[in-house]
Amino acid sequence: MRIPRIYHPERLDAPCEIDLSEDAANHVGRVLRMSEGHEIQLFDGSNQIFTAHIISASKKNVRVSVQAGVIDDRESPLHLHLGQVISRGEKMEFTIQKSIELGASIITPLISERCGVKLDAERMAKKLGQWQKIAIAACEQCGRNVIPEVRPTMLLEQWCAEQDDSLKLNLHPRANASINTLPLPVERVRLLIGPEGGLSADEIAMTAGYQFTDILLGPRVLRTETTALTAITALQVRFGDLG
Repeated sequence: MRIPRIYHPERLDAPCEIDLSEDAANHVGRVLRMSEGHEIQLFDGSNQIFTAHIISASKKNVRVSVQAGVIDDRESPLHLHLGQVISRGEKMEFTIQKSIELGASIITPLISERCGVKLDAERMAKKLGQWQKIAIAACEQCGRNVIPEVRPTMLLEQWCAEQDDSLKLNLHPRANASINTLPLPVERVRLLIGPEGGLSADEIAMTAGYQFTDILLGPRVLRTETTALTAITALQVRFGDLG
């Protein structure tokens, strides 16, 4: 059986004995039905992995003995910040999950003119918590040992106006440039993915004012969730660690 990877939300000062978090204990004790002596792997976001053995386990509480950690760096050399206009239903969750598997460093959910999701502050806060849990689960699955941040929701222009030294890219179906024509080397990218209805003409002009470069992925029009994953993959192949 594959050794389960479990995220621990506090820094581990191993060797030590700890109780797993409530969610982790439920997964290990109730879902996986693991018991005393079984081995799991822990990570705490510090880019280390820790071998741990179960001392005691029930459906609600699991205590483990943790060995010293070792660095296990699986982060891409490309720092990629995804600005994704919020999509409906499970599409946003899918985008977050797969973007993290592909190596995204930061994800910021965005609100634009044509954003089809309207939530009040309370519901948006719940969504943010849910999205961060999806990020953790994606890291548990794909082997990453640093948890990417899912930032609080921002207005599109606020995000575009943030100052950093990244290459700023906006996917546009009528752009002339492509990812393969971007100059090397690139270490940081800020990638904007618009809503299902696309960005408005005013928003496209606004992104140009903040030095975003319009790029084209290919001759076919992709859905918003497909666009994000295709663009991240292409960027990781050219500038990161895929391929």
